[in-house]
Amino acid sequence: MAKDSVEIAVVGAGVVGLATALRLATDGREVLLIDPNEPGSGASSGNAGTLAEYACMPVGNPGVLRSLPKLLLDTDSPFALRWTALFQLAPWLVRFVRQSLPAATRANAVAMAGLLADALPAWEETAVLANITDLLRRNGCLYLYRGQGDLAGGAWSRDLRDEFGVHQQVLHPDAVAALEPNLPAVAGGGLYFPDSMNVNDPAALMRRLLDAATANGAAVKRSIITGLRADAGGVELTGPGPHIRARKVVIAAGAFSRPLAAQAGDNIPLETERGYHLEFPVETPLLGRPVCPVDLGFYMTPMAGRLRVAGTVELGGLVAPPNPRRLALLDRGVRQFFPALGQPSSKWLGFRPSLPDSRPLIGPSTRHPNVIYAFGHGHLGLTLAAVTARLVADLVAGRPVDLLLAPFTPDRF
Repeated sequence: MAKDSVEIAVVGAGVVGLATALRLATDGREVLLIDPNEPGSGASSGNAGTLAEYACMPVGNPGVLRSLPKLLLDTDSPFALRWTALFQLAPWLVRFVRQSLPAATRANAVAMAGLLADALPAWEETAVLANITDLLRRNGCLYLYRGQGDLAGGAWSRDLRDEFGVHQQVLHPDAVAALEPNLPAVAGGGLYFPDSMNVNDPAALMRRLLDAATANGAAVKRSIITGLRADAGGVELTGPGPHIRARKVVIAAGAFSRPLAAQAGDNIPLETERGYHLEFPVETPLLGRPVCPVDLGFYMTPMAGRLRVAGTVELGGLVAPPNPRRLALLDRGVRQFFPALGQPSSKWLGFRPSLPDSRPLIGPSTRHPNVIYAFGHGHLGLTLAAVTARLVADLVAGRPVDLLLAPFTPDRF
């Protein structure tokens, strides 16, 4: 079997891998991007399309912890569990509960706020490199509170975001109606994030990132990597077909990253959140920006020629088929706002890589500095892809990033 040699192999061609390959290639590195699937497919193209710089609150927090029994037992809740996967998920759930306590939640929010502060500037740099400025919209994002007292329930998280300098505006119901006149009236008002951006076609964004990376010299190999062996001189990657020797390897395989990290010597508590979306064709946009009805736990995002309804959390691994109850939940939910929608034009299931503290893993392996991790971004893979890519490129180049990376390195486990 012939052995390919390369300076840097990036395993995983989702949005994090694509952005990382682009950054490394523009730094003059020799890059090989490896993925068994079409680059940019999966969760990278099926997400809600939001660049949510405000989303510093971890999934695990005291509010979720208080409601966890009800959430997990109610199959129609925004946070669900496939009970057939309970044994597999139990260790992760124990960690998740611990990370949902107040002190841990605050520490995780502080870490995420620091990373998110650079998320949009990093995307603006990447937009120039990849010629994607026409795909980005800066129209803000709206949290919608339908019940009269619902807004008060989010006071703690609003106070934290204020503390971190996140721009947010509490809106009276009349202001919500003025901002989004096609929505039915709500009693609770809204919370508006004016700086937020969104993508009007995530699949097109992925294609542009790929084109820009290859135009800058990155190569692409459609292969699955199942074996990783690191030593002082570099890293060997193997699979059913390839045998690749790289000086450095970036593991950016999202929900599929855990086995490779284990072979590098790190037992990472990575689990899978199964995310769903429906799309509805629309002739004219129904919304001016992404809107999240907080009680329903999904986003309604205007995209090119369609409305995408995406979100909720389902814990349940990589193997089970799509859960029709989750798709039906999205369908019923969006029709509470737009009852005249026709039948969905597409239905989708993807896999989010989820860590119990909601912090991504960014940084070198604890045992092999030639293996660099860039996965575990949960709901924020699209949002954090560009800043993650910048950090990985800085790490490869030897630029100082230790303080920035400290909350995200694997030694926290």
